[in-house]
Amino acid sequence: MKLRAAGFALVAALAMIVAPLARAADVTVFAATSLTDALNRIGNAWQRKTGHTAAISFAASSVLARQIENSQGADMFISADPDWMDYLDKRGLIARDTRRNLLGGHLVLVAPVGSKASMTLTPHFALTEALHGERLAVADPGSVPAGKYAKAALTTLGVWTGVADHLAPAENVRAALAYVARGEAPLGIVYSTDAVAEPRVRVIGTFPDDTHPPIVYPVALTKDAKPLAREFLDYLEGHEAGAVFRKAGFVALSK
Repeated sequence: MKLRAAGFALVAALAMIVAPLARAADVTVFAATSLTDALNRIGNAWQRKTGHTAAISFAASSVLARQIENSQGADMFISADPDWMDYLDKRGLIARDTRRNLLGGHLVLVAPVGSKASMTLTPHFALTEALHGERLAVADPGSVPAGKYAKAALTTLGVWTGVADHLAPAENVRAALAYVARGEAPLGIVYSTDAVAEPRVRVIGTFPDDTHPPIVYPVALTKDAKPLAREFLDYLEGHEAGAVFRKAGFVALSK
């Protein structure tokens, strides 16, 4: 799939752009792709308020965690699940005392906006039949948080086995969203916040929260973070940033 190949090229390019970003900005942040819209707005607001700049690189949490492990280059990491933060913690690469759960979210099933698809997400719902021989767009369930949540939800509902061989796996959740938005997949599983940001899709069902582990976005400074990064972390936990996150559909777990 051309989109998939392009995505891998983008991931490979990330390592080459980190150093210039770090030199150009006061704080360098690695953040899960699903935070793109909200975090860009927050970074701009912080710059207007303080005069300081934050360079924010977005990719799958798995890619970013490995980038920090291999070459560091970030002052802050915001993961889409605890697992990849744990990965860095076990390797001594984060400032443990700065770690906290910043945001929460929900998982939804989406279709192209013009689709007439409709279903209730109950045990053994007719997901495979609704694909009509096509594929379900989902972030890579082997490593990407959104894909792992999706697999857990579908397993709980008893439909994973039937759909596992009918996936269009993507390198991150926004790529999965793009497959559906462009009509390349009839259905996809993304975060509710991604669906809100894309007018070409519509939500046809929300997965019950008890079908998958809680969707939590932990944040932490890296062990060698610049002192100014603590100020940006405080800003992310404050009321101004919280209002932006909530407007984007996230659940603000901090102040």
